[in-house]
Amino acid sequence: MTYEYKLMPSPVGELTLVARNGKLSAILWEVERANRVRLGELVEASNNPVLLETERQLTEYFAGSRKQFELELDFTGTHFQKQVWQALLTIPFGETRSYSQIAQQIGNPKAVRAVGAANGRNPISIIAPCHRVVGASGGLTGFAGGLEAKQYLLTLEDRGQTKMVF
Repeated sequence: MTYEYKLMPSPVGELTLVARNGKLSAILWEVERANRVRLGELVEASNNPVLLETERQLTEYFAGSRKQFELELDFTGTHFQKQVWQALLTIPFGETRSYSQIAQQIGNPKAVRAVGAANGRNPISIIAPCHRVVGASGGLTGFAGGLEAKQYLLTLEDRGQTKMVF
């Protein structure tokens, strides 16, 4: 299956926006770990409407004028991964959750490590806000875009007042 992509400069580095069949499939980081997100062949398509709309909404987000995204998403992964990624979409702007809270939310409270692994493979970074998932103590943990990018996104969302909801 062929995917279309567009490069986008951003405050957290160059992002690769990826779409398939009229839906957003991935947002990849400038320095991407090999095979973190598995995609088919990538073909550049700078005029793809989904990618242009994604770029527009991300630009608004980075400018501080957008708190919620309105895009059709195409998650590709296991059933468990999709459950985790759907749970990410429920974390409100400016709030964080722990891996344990996500595990409880999806009805599998013992799957904390598996939630962490699925979070790390989230193909649609920023839109499915894996940056809003932190350690049980509220500290920053691993992030595909790097901890500096994670801190930037959290600060952007709440101007440094991250709220941990228990």
